[in-house]
Amino acid sequence: MSAVRSKICGITRIEDALVAAEAGADAIGLVFYAKSPRAVSVQQARAIIAALPPFVTTVGLFVNASRCDLNEILDAVPLDLLQFHGDETPADCAGYHRPYIKALRVKPGDDIAAQAAQYSQASGILLDTYVAGVPGGTGESFDWSLVPHALSKPIILAGGLCAENVRAAIQQVRPYAVDVSGGVEASKGIKDAEKIRAFIREVGCA
Repeated sequence: MSAVRSKICGITRIEDALVAAEAGADAIGLVFYAKSPRAVSVQQARAIIAALPPFVTTVGLFVNASRCDLNEILDAVPLDLLQFHGDETPADCAGYHRPYIKALRVKPGDDIAAQAAQYSQASGILLDTYVAGVPGGTGESFDWSLVPHALSKPIILAGGLCAENVRAAIQQVRPYAVDVSGGVEASKGIKDAEKIRAFIREVGCA
């Protein structure tokens, strides 16, 4: 089995981005959703990306953003990958000249495979916890047994992950990558360096 990739999401500070990169994170996530406590401005995002070393993928997270707003951000911020975390249709996700991943919020009874199959152009499918009215970043995990064994796209596992449970999550789900935000924070939007390092270490040991 190939190494599981890791993404540290909700980065708001240059120092947190650098800790993530130095710890071995494959990607960082920048949240462009004003209602999130982890939201960044265009200026913040540009400064964070400019400080990163090479080979760290920068991911922009969007929730039901208008095409106009999203294009304005893409004109100003050199993002590598888009993450759609709202109710976007496959058509809403296309046409930005960037690869994208689509987040699905998992709850019992969902046909995850059928939902994922709709996003045939996605680079991967991110599975997060369903909490009514909250698009993500809840800090709650879901029942990993709900994840289908054979999805047509690489799986990025999210939702309530931390250093204490990520190894078990990887061993059960066998995802392509894992995504953490609240599980490596000192407070919302402010990362804890040792929690990041511990999380990356556990991913490497899984």
